[in-house]
Amino acid sequence: MTPLLSSEHRLTPEQQAVVDQPWDARVLVTAGAGAGKTYTLVRRLDVLVEREELEAGEILVLSFSRAAVRELTERIERHAVAAQRIRVQTFDGWASALLHRAYPDVDWGTYSFDGRIEAATEALDKGAVEGGEYVPAHVMIDEVQDLIGVRREMVEALLDRFQENSGFTVVGDSAQSVYGFQVSDPDQRAEETDRFLEWVRATFGEDLVEIHLGDNFRARSDTARMALPHGSELQHLPRDRTAARGEAERIHGDLRALLLSTPNFGSLDDPFVLAALRDSPDSTAILTRDNGQALSLSGTLATAGVPHTLQRSARERSAPVWIAELLASTGTTALTRERFEDLLVGLPVPVGSAPEALWRSVRKVARGRGRGTLDVVALHRALAEGGLPDELTAAQPSSLVVSTMHRAKGLEFDRVLIVEPRVLKEPAPVRKKKYDYDPSAEARLLYVAMTRARDDLYVLDAPPSWLVRKDKRVDRWYLGGRSTWARNGIELIGADVSHEQPPGTEGLRQNAEELRRHLMADVHAGVEAELVLLHGIPVAADQSPPYAVVVGGRRIAVVSERFRTDLHRLLRRTSHSEVDRWPPLITGLRVECVESVAGSPAATEAAGLGTHGAWVAPRLCGLGRFHWYTDGPEVNTG
Repeated sequence: MTPLLSSEHRLTPEQQAVVDQPWDARVLVTAGAGAGKTYTLVRRLDVLVEREELEAGEILVLSFSRAAVRELTERIERHAVAAQRIRVQTFDGWASALLHRAYPDVDWGTYSFDGRIEAATEALDKGAVEGGEYVPAHVMIDEVQDLIGVRREMVEALLDRFQENSGFTVVGDSAQSVYGFQVSDPDQRAEETDRFLEWVRATFGEDLVEIHLGDNFRARSDTARMALPHGSELQHLPRDRTAARGEAERIHGDLRALLLSTPNFGSLDDPFVLAALRDSPDSTAILTRDNGQALSLSGTLATAGVPHTLQRSARERSAPVWIAELLASTGTTALTRERFEDLLVGLPVPVGSAPEALWRSVRKVARGRGRGTLDVVALHRALAEGGLPDELTAAQPSSLVVSTMHRAKGLEFDRVLIVEPRVLKEPAPVRKKKYDYDPSAEARLLYVAMTRARDDLYVLDAPPSWLVRKDKRVDRWYLGGRSTWARNGIELIGADVSHEQPPGTEGLRQNAEELRRHLMADVHAGVEAELVLLHGIPVAADQSPPYAVVVGGRRIAVVSERFRTDLHRLLRRTSHSEVDRWPPLITGLRVECVESVAGSPAATEAAGLGTHGAWVAPRLCGLGRFHWYTDGPEVNTG
């Protein structure tokens, strides 16, 4: 059959079989690492629109992570012909949109992520979208192996509700199921493994078309392919938990041995290693077991002046600065496409961005009532609620990425450096205490890491990060000391800079417009930042005093209530004790980016920043180090 797309890629018979299924078919696709599933899904979408004559609005496309959503969206923009208008969404994003349509008077922003998912499942069961324009004719779901808990239940409710009048294409790979850690109970976690795939097979029985994509199109060298044979073993682990544990430990041991047989790239303490990373033209990833290691390595690279990106959580998204600048540059509530493109001329849009693509993206969340118009108020609301399309919130690409193995799933690089993984089953004298780990999850995670490379795979020496620990009370990493209660540093996250008021107007008493120009022109990703204590009086009983964000000796923002609350909890030894001192200085941070944020229109109007309630603010990252004395580098080591 003649392909709909002219491309250098020729579909395999199995890929073509997926693409050619009719719109009402129930299709389960199992696809190994690098099997070309994303490309296959794009081709299938084109067939659904062109040959099967479905409208873009009749096709619902969902995926687990924002990284996967961005990848699929970018592939659609580059390769699709008829499917250009199809929107890809995360499960969380679709659930929120469903709830806002079904129950517009409820403040869903006060609900947790899981709370909104549970409410969406209940809404589906009650028929909230029955008979409306949002009933899908075909549902496409990617990364279904990661559907667990409430998200699995929501998708099952979705497919079950519309099974009489809808088709679906669901894609997954059991060998790459790495999000089981979100279920804390080991027995429940074991039950969730492959549960959705089993439900699909049991529910649709003989009507289900199951196709396996086994080829690999990513790996271009023997080294990059070395882990692939273990994918089938991970897909077929024994159902018995004890047997599965033993088999998974064996597979992890085999994978670890394979990894250690690759060249050792060395340590980031070595200037030659740093130079090799700084000067390489190839895309490179440094993959770690946890975010503590990632923060440590990122800090070392930053100190050495090696440009890189620290891969953040899928839920931490930053809006590009041109969104706030667009809102500030107009006083109207609606924009035509012509006026939109006129305003774009003077805005800092990403290099290579096409005005047509930007218009299409913002209109997904801010379609005006008039034909071909943009609703400016709706765009502000989408910015405030974190509802911008994923393609607008993607981080700027970097040739060097530091990431946890979890966050690298779905990505690929020319060269991958994996921090040497620990031995799962250590001899009794070495293991001082019982270590609670899931061998199946560890084996899958190492498999995912080792299958990200196109060409080269190396092992990297583990950083000396024993002082970097996780505080579960605040869900942050911190820098510890010799004693268990020592706290010498704190991880900075995206919510740590205040968005209550525009920078300059909240305690800093600077001209907001002049500070805006400074942020736009002089504050760049990667520059050093620090937090300076403004005074010693706590803002509230459960918060620290305020801190200023300082870059290049200038105070450009203040910290948020979230940061003040978490710092208070981190430094409080017990629930009955009080914090009697605060670090005057926190260093080791850097600016991740300058981003658009939204708040009260009255705030921007009072600050001279327009009438639409949007402004720009810095976003910080890194593992901050406490300095307990402002005249020297001494810290409290406990």
